[in-house]
Amino acid sequence: MSGFEFIFSLFGLILGLALAEGLGGLSRALKASHKVRIGWPTALLGLFVSCDVVTFWMYGWSLRDQLPMNWAVLFGGFLVTGIYYVAASLVFPDDPEAWDDLTAHFDKHRRTVLGGIFLCNLALMAVTVAFVGTAWVGTVRTIVVTWSFFPVAALAIAASDRRVVCACLVWLIALYPLSAVWN
Repeated sequence: MSGFEFIFSLFGLILGLALAEGLGGLSRALKASHKVRIGWPTALLGLFVSCDVVTFWMYGWSLRDQLPMNWAVLFGGFLVTGIYYVAASLVFPDDPEAWDDLTAHFDKHRRTVLGGIFLCNLALMAVTVAFVGTAWVGTVRTIVVTWSFFPVAALAIAASDRRVVCACLVWLIALYPLSAVWN
């Protein structure tokens, strides 16, 4: 087993649990949809978190040859993947039937969720620059796809108008398919 395989067995497990937590929350909400309204804000936040977890997993794979097997990488990866898990667990309530409308739950937790995802992406960019360098940072694609994430996510965290937050989430979600087709 290589160092990367050892490291990624932990990261992959926690990221998989984060996805399962998000999907489990979605399935509980759907089962209770006859009693509770899910709403666009919650659906957008769940989709955004899921896309970002998958993207982090992909970045981990792309950095596999650069990541050394040491305590800092293992513990740093644990912190980031742990934040992803907590963020994913906050998208949907444990008991959706305790809420009339999940938009109220969204309003209560969205800053924590978005702030956690923001921190994870900041850590990812720092690690990428540290291990890969900066040659990729100034391309038009990188500016649009990668660097637009940070001001838009910060706006979504700071905004008090739910429509602004939803518009930011739509932009952030659109970045994932855009990055797939814009090579």
